Order: sequence, then C-alpha cells, then structure tokens
Amino acid sequence: MYPSLYYAIKDLFGLDWPFFKLIQSFGFFVAMAFLAAAYTLSRELKRKEDEGLLKSGTVKVLRGQKMSNSDLFISFLIGFLLGYKVLFMITNFAEIEDSPQDFLLSMNGSLLGGILGAALSLGIKYYDKAKEDKKYNLKAPTLLEEPLHPYQHVGNLTLLAAFTGILGAKIFHNLENWGDFVKDPIGALLSFSGLTMYGGLICASIACIWYGRKHQIPTPHLIDSCAPALMLAYGVGRIGCHVAGDGDWGDPNLLPKPNWLSWAPDWAWVYDYPHNVINEGVPLENCMQAKYCMHLVPAVFPTPLYEAIMCITLFFVLWGIRKRITTPGVLFSIYLVLNGIERFAIELIRVNTKYDVDGFQFTQAQLISSILIPLGIIGILYFKRMEKKRIVE
Repeated sequence: MYPSLYYAIKDLFGLDWPFFKLIQSFGFFVAMAFLAAAYTLSRELKRKEDEGLLKSGTVKVLRGQKMSNSDLFISFLIGFLLGYKVLFMITNFAEIEDSPQDFLLSMNGSLLGGILGAALSLGIKYYDKAKEDKKYNLKAPTLLEEPLHPYQHVGNLTLLAAFTGILGAKIFHNLENWGDFVKDPIGALLSFSGLTMYGGLICASIACIWYGRKHQIPTPHLIDSCAPALMLAYGVGRIGCHVAGDGDWGDPNLLPKPNWLSWAPDWAWVYDYPHNVINEGVPLENCMQAKYCMHLVPAVFPTPLYEAIMCITLFFVLWGIRKRITTPGVLFSIYLVLNGIERFAIELIRVNTKYDVDGFQFTQAQLISSILIPLGIIGILYFKRMEKKRIVE
C-alpha cells in the first residue's frame, strides 16, 4: 500500500522524493475524483445546451469599478495563509513530513512566507484588474449584461459539492460511530479520516439542486448530467481507499480462490493491505519504514478494488445510454437504482458498523441503499409519467 505518493513513486520508479510525503494517496484520488466529475459534468451540460435542452442565461456584472477594501482584504488573507504555511513546509520539511495533517491544523508557519504570499496575491489581483480595465475601457462603473452558460456553473457546483459533501460525510460517519464521537467530538470533527459516502452524496445533492434552481437550471436535466459524474467520482475515490488502505476493506477472507477467478492475481481475491495508512493489523517482518509497518492477519476481501471496478464500469454504462434516454430525470433515477444495488451488495462482505434492531443487523449504507433502490424505481415511473403528461398538454 502507498499511504502517500512518496511511497508509490519510490516503489514504482525508484525515486526518493521526500516532498511527495505531503501528498496523501487518499486525498490525491479524492481530488482526482472531483476533477473527473467536473469534467464529465461540464461535457454533459455543454451537450444538453447544444441540443437545445438547456438554455444559457445572462448575468449582470458591474465592470469598471475600483477594487473594494473587502476584495483586497480577502486576497491578502488567502495569500498570507498560503505563504505562511508553504514557506514553513519548505524550510522545515523534516519536522512535518511524517504528519502533514497535524501541521496544517496547527498555528505553525512562516511570517516571512505569509508576507510574501500576501504581496504576490495582491499583485495578481491588481494585474487582473488592469487587464479587465483595458478590455472594457470604461470611464465609469457600468452594469453590463454578459452571457452565462450552464457549463460555466461547474466550478461553483464542484466547490459547493466538495464542501457540503465532505461536511455531510463527516456528519454521517459520526452518527454511525456515535460512541467514538462522544469520546472526542473535536478530534472526530477535525480528523482527516472518517468519511461516509452516502452522507456526502445526500448533502451535496441537496446543495447542488438548490444552486441549480437558484440559477434556473432545470433540476431533471441537472441531476441527469450529474449521474455519470457521480458514479465515476465514487469509483475513482475508491481507488484511493484501496491504494492507501484506509480501513474501508472487506471481511476476513479464508475461502480458496474460485476456479472462475483463476486468471486474476491472488491479491484481487484476498489481500492483507501491507503498509496501510491507518496502521492496523500486526507488524510486518523486516519493515524498513519508520511508520506504516502493519498488515492484516487474516487477509480480507479487497472491497475498495471491487467497488472501483464496478462503479467505473457502471459509469461507462450510464455514459453509453445517456443520449438514448430522452426523458429528463430518468437517467439519475437509474443511477440511484444501480448505486443502491452496488452498495447494498458490497456491504455483505465489507467491514462496517452495524445497527441491531430486534436481532436484525444492518449497516447505515444498507439502510440508505435499500431506500435508494425503490426511490429510483419510483423516480423512473414519475418522470416518465410527467413526460407523457407534458406531451399530451
């Protein structure tokens, strides 16, 4: 396993680049997941606009005005904080390389770096303002009406989904592990670990639908555009779980590999997650690393790998049928069904906290996925009925 990119680069290419210890593997793949989703969503919104399914709007923008004190202060603050942390990281790398998360949450930093960062940020701000003034050449502040295409909202949607998704994932994780949260609520909220996918999906979906309605993007078309992107993002994110060994693995697997999987490597059937990022298991023999020297005994089902394969495959399925499904809202409903089936199935062999109701045990993910499946079926019927009603009228 590769807790950070440093270990992956060293193992695969033989390059000893300590700086990459700062880039955690799981965080890297989460970032890649958001980028992949943003790209896919942007393409779908462009396609729908080209086919006349979505319309571009306009936005009134005040051009030619002087920069406000609040704009300058925000630019100064962002530049200062980035410089404050980055220069300290460069000059004190040995001190933070083994625990970059703790450093980011600490008050440690470089005052000189903060000043340089603030100066650079303000310089860029003034440069961009000079370019804008040259482009519009306005003698006085003027309110201009500019076109705004649906795909131009993707940046805001991605940031909104990232913030609300991570927040929702933390909330649902702590609800699922209430005992641990009660013991250390501050640590649980600020920890970089502990995320529940469905919490992120629910909160991010609500936030993005609200944003779309606010900007006159029809909800059925917006959620349809998001469906393939969501499936792809989840699959890419699960690659991060597998590569880092973050604890989202399966139950112990003591079964022999079946004949129909004889073509697959043994680690695709049972895996011990050596050097996992959460240091769980028993010590590895002859481990030369300062940390991450544990592996699982007994070995387990590599469920993050299974989910990555399934969800990326389902992404191609959704991507392939998206043009054939002409009823708005149906593609997202199909996504809910597929997502629910996939997650309910994987929970059968996955380690997770279980609830017990009168002897019947189930996980939070199984509860939510069992709701998503009928909800998706109802959605298909509802949107088709609304389409027929619209055609008749």
